[in-house]
Amino acid sequence: MIYDVIIIGGGISGCTIARTLSKYDLKICLLEKEADLASGTTKANSGVVHAGYAAEREYVKRNLCIKGNKMYTQAAEELNFPFKRIGSFVVALEDNQIKTLEEYRKKGTEDGVLGLEIILDQKKILHMEPSLTEEVVGVLHAPSAGIVSPYEMTFALAENAAMNGVKFFRNHKVSKISHSDYTFTVKTKQDEFEGRNVINAAGIYARKISKMVGLDYFDIMPRKGEYILFDRNVLHLNKILFPTPTKISKGILVCPTIHENTFVGPNAQNITDKKDIATTTAGLKEILEGARSLVPNIPERSAIRNFAGLRAVPDTYDFIIDNTDVYGFINVAGILSPGLTSCFAIAEKVESFLELLGEELKIKETYNPFRPKPERFHDFTMEELDQKIKDDPAWGNIICRCETVSEKEIIDSIHSPVGARTVDGVKFRCRPGMGRCQGGFCRPRVIEILSRELNIPYDEVTKRGEDTNFLVGRTKDFILKNMEQGGVED
Repeated sequence: MIYDVIIIGGGISGCTIARTLSKYDLKICLLEKEADLASGTTKANSGVVHAGYAAEREYVKRNLCIKGNKMYTQAAEELNFPFKRIGSFVVALEDNQIKTLEEYRKKGTEDGVLGLEIILDQKKILHMEPSLTEEVVGVLHAPSAGIVSPYEMTFALAENAAMNGVKFFRNHKVSKISHSDYTFTVKTKQDEFEGRNVINAAGIYARKISKMVGLDYFDIMPRKGEYILFDRNVLHLNKILFPTPTKISKGILVCPTIHENTFVGPNAQNITDKKDIATTTAGLKEILEGARSLVPNIPERSAIRNFAGLRAVPDTYDFIIDNTDVYGFINVAGILSPGLTSCFAIAEKVESFLELLGEELKIKETYNPFRPKPERFHDFTMEELDQKIKDDPAWGNIICRCETVSEKEIIDSIHSPVGARTVDGVKFRCRPGMGRCQGGFCRPRVIEILSRELNIPYDEVTKRGEDTNFLVGRTKDFILKNMEQGGVED
């Protein structure tokens, strides 16, 4: 089979492109090297939908961000992923920072960012955001900014793309790409895929993929960002809070999540190891200190998780979205912040490149832009739950007490289009293990359900794919084996 389009990379960029192109009468597949989608930069994204005033005007990403922000309302309605426009504050703590805010407001308004305003009335500011420091002297308010769950959004995009015919192949790490007679052959360990067009959306590995077809005109540097996540309802924030940036750094933000947690971070550390997502004592101290300059009463004792992610920073510091010299090969690389905000506009740009390459983009009659909203226990009334449990007792079996996640939700997450195959895959789809105990109680049950629903042994259930097995065998079998070998005295 020859595909019209092969997409490499299953993060937010790759899955948005897949969903956007799925409306057309094209044969499309997506290859992801990890066991699940959204496993790289997307997973540790801040989840902020930016207003679009921050990037320099000469950068492509500025216009794509402004355009992409406006596309979120329709996308959230069609795909049923959680999204809220709560607005953001850029906070000035010194009078000389107001000038920076005014420049942002002026240029942003000129470029189409809606509703930007400077607020200098401290009483009004603290009424809008009571948790903010009393040292505040002014803010830039951007009401169009919002928050989203980046991985839930990615799964929604992928599910809708799959509903419309896109084929997803996980655990397919690309090892080689050859090109002849206007056809690409993309090799993975498991298979070969032929296609007329290849879209490189491989995140921090985008340069490696680009070099496979002889294109080596950019570099990608991994930049690590560390975060601290706090328990639900311990800090009530109304707005996304940014410090006034300096020439060196954008600073540490304090932000609510779509599920009513709060996080602080990220910092920024340029590294060389593309697998280094470890947090550090110094890094966590840095982000706590930065956060406290905006919100003094950060509830440090209510932290439930520290984590880090890697951003793909190109040497241009701008998005690299190119219809390259290799006919049919499109680079979508260096998608750093505000890539999440820009993703729908990025996909439209890729769409236009395919038209230039001569692809007939004919909308298919069966295209369905809507993805049903996943059913959640906490969305139902008691009367509705009574009926749900009568129809299917799995609704009444609560697996995760912290987040009130039922067995039925976990089963649905496994059997959904492009469903979960790992414990993290279940966690990021319907939240068991996201609460205060971080899976201490529910993880064994999630492993049990995955084993049963996928018809695999317990010891083949993994956290996030290869070499992350929780179990290696039965204890009794190890004891008997050691006894036979004389390793255990009877």
